[in-house]
Amino acid sequence: LEVARHPTAERLSLTKVRTGDAEPVLSIVCGATNIAAGQRVPVALPGALLPGDRAIEITRIAGVESQGMLCSGDELRLTTDADGILVLGEDAPLGRPMAQLYGDIVLDVDVKPNRGDALSLIGLAREVAAAVGGQLRWPAFEVPEAGDATTDHLGVEVREPTLCARFVGRYLDALTVGPSPLSVQLRLGAAGIRPVSNVVDATNYVMMEMGKPTHAFDAAAIHEGKLIVRLAGAGEVLETLDHVRRSLTPDTLLITDPEKPLAIAGVMGGASSEVGDDTTSVVIESAIFDPLSIRRTARHCALRSEASARFEKGQESRLARVGADRVASLIHAWAGARVAVGAIDTAPIDPGPSRLAFRPARVSRLLGATIDADEMRHLLARVEIATEQASTDDRIPITPEETIEIADGQDGALVAFVPTHRADLLIEADIAEEVARVRGYETVPAAMPATRTPGFRPDPRRFVDTIRDLLSAQGLNEVVTNALVGPRDHELLGMPADDTRTITVANPVSVDHSQLRRSLLPGLLRVLSANERQRRADVGVFEIGESHQWKQQLPHEDPALGLLLAGEWGPGGWDAPRRRVDVAAVKGIVEWLIQRLLADAVTRYEPVEPIPDVEHPGQTAAIVVTTSSTGAEPASDMSLGRVGQLHPSYLAALGIRVDPVCFAIVHSDVLRGLLPGHRRIEAVSRTPAVERDLAVIVGRDRQAGQVERLIRARAGSLLRGLMLFDRYEGLPLGPDELSLAYRLRLQAPARTLTDEEVEAVMSNVVAGLHGELGARLRQ
Repeated sequence: LEVARHPTAERLSLTKVRTGDAEPVLSIVCGATNIAAGQRVPVALPGALLPGDRAIEITRIAGVESQGMLCSGDELRLTTDADGILVLGEDAPLGRPMAQLYGDIVLDVDVKPNRGDALSLIGLAREVAAAVGGQLRWPAFEVPEAGDATTDHLGVEVREPTLCARFVGRYLDALTVGPSPLSVQLRLGAAGIRPVSNVVDATNYVMMEMGKPTHAFDAAAIHEGKLIVRLAGAGEVLETLDHVRRSLTPDTLLITDPEKPLAIAGVMGGASSEVGDDTTSVVIESAIFDPLSIRRTARHCALRSEASARFEKGQESRLARVGADRVASLIHAWAGARVAVGAIDTAPIDPGPSRLAFRPARVSRLLGATIDADEMRHLLARVEIATEQASTDDRIPITPEETIEIADGQDGALVAFVPTHRADLLIEADIAEEVARVRGYETVPAAMPATRTPGFRPDPRRFVDTIRDLLSAQGLNEVVTNALVGPRDHELLGMPADDTRTITVANPVSVDHSQLRRSLLPGLLRVLSANERQRRADVGVFEIGESHQWKQQLPHEDPALGLLLAGEWGPGGWDAPRRRVDVAAVKGIVEWLIQRLLADAVTRYEPVEPIPDVEHPGQTAAIVVTTSSTGAEPASDMSLGRVGQLHPSYLAALGIRVDPVCFAIVHSDVLRGLLPGHRRIEAVSRTPAVERDLAVIVGRDRQAGQVERLIRARAGSLLRGLMLFDRYEGLPLGPDELSLAYRLRLQAPARTLTDEEVEAVMSNVVAGLHGELGARLRQ
């Protein structure tokens, strides 16, 4: 009713307030500077509880009683403006609770990534209409055009039509920038968008209402009145609306004028063309941009906006013109703008619906429910999908790339006319999902699949779990390392940087994670390096993973098992100290693992050429497994991988000081293929085994594997076990000699061996060693 100066405080005002014609006049002290007589404002009366548990009561302020509080939008959590009292419209009724005037229900909707059309009120209303059987109504509006034509003030050039399929521009002048209506500000705030001004709020309002992002440029900032859609040039920089200078890449799509960039297309506008308080004319841009281009640009700039989120999911072409017209009508209503006649539209013809053929019988089978074709047509009509009988020219899309002909006898096939806003409907299965969704998933009965299922299905995870349990029982720790490595990791392994077999990541996080690993070794050595930095260089680890490479122009994945031992090995104790790691320790673990998985297999090691400066010469071998014959199938040899010791220079290049470091790489898919389908159980022999020790002196140029193979061949079927238990070099042996001691376990399946039989086997073995390897018995 009136506003007077506070008698004792210069910065306060004393107001007289009435909440209704029949209500008493209240005296309220106020500190806001925008208060004036005749305004209609929100008032909190004594007893009210404001957000933040702020209780209102009669108080004395600077000696004057205040019977309530005049509220700002921020205090009511309606707007973000905390500088002054929230001034309501002149038509706001007196005495009405604010909740009745401006209260609203805010729905938090989980919109799936493939449904960009539902990121708007109209999109959600379309879904509600389908659910309740109603009719969608678009907001009615007119564009009151007057004055000059848009083409008199604006020109548009699209240099990248593949990235900008459509561009609509409108010109408005004679406008006054100010706050938008309070109801608009409240709606935008409820949607998580900060109100800015009537012009900017109009673009955001249309984005939330229709799902169409648009942008308003200050027309005075556009040089020569021309907008150009082009890619960024080398070294180009743009300061965006958040006042951050951003370096642009050559694949960044821009909206520019002939002199400078004005906006990152589909992501954010530039500060140089921002609409401000002194803006009197604007250009409205409403375009259709390529989703992949927008997604890539938003990711590069680390700038995700409400607009980019919608462009990334694809936009309906016709919304370009509708969105521009709707924004123009709102700016005319809220800012008093004059809308120039016509618009610039680079693709004025709207595309029609697409044809998608489907078979109602197939849809029923996919859903496991019998649904009549007429019911399907009715359900699809509720989501604006018309249908008709398919023609002989139609093909049924099974996948986005594969279609099939309509077979004879399938006269019931239909064609769905998919509206342009449903870009997610591409194949026959999408129609089945749409039918189920509109009908209600709860109406689709649960049913077992009508297919034959085997009584037993091999589970590859069971094999992996078995390996994991066995190696853990040996005291090894399992590790899981990153499958992405850098070029240096492969180069150190002797794999050239330009090797065509290496799979390179298209968008790597860093150079060190730019290639898929071709070996498990780099990851295992990173684990060792990390442990060494923590002074825990005694390491025994394994990893069950995959290596990757190109094979026959296709990416190939090789399951593998990696072992790594370093430092000292074993549990240790007063009676059994920890032993220094060597190749024999790794071989022992590999042999034990294979023996537990393949009871009848024999493991041996073949010498291989070591990788230069990676594997230690003379300490690297191929793992070969000989499986026993079963029935008509003869025994066979399979290469399982390799075992060895890493070269000190390779470890030094990685900054690893511990030595030795031994490894084994096993092709786990080959090992799994050797597993028998059914285990064959043999009875435990009732006869005792005979053990004999044999120490032979051989030349240093002889491999232990050569000696072992000869012993197995000479001992024949009576040999049930063979173990190398001692290796000696030094006096009294010659400098080129080496002593190897083996323990042979001989046993017959159904009888006890005689001394004569045992001696015959041993003599045959000794004769073979002497004759073929030049070995002699150690006395």
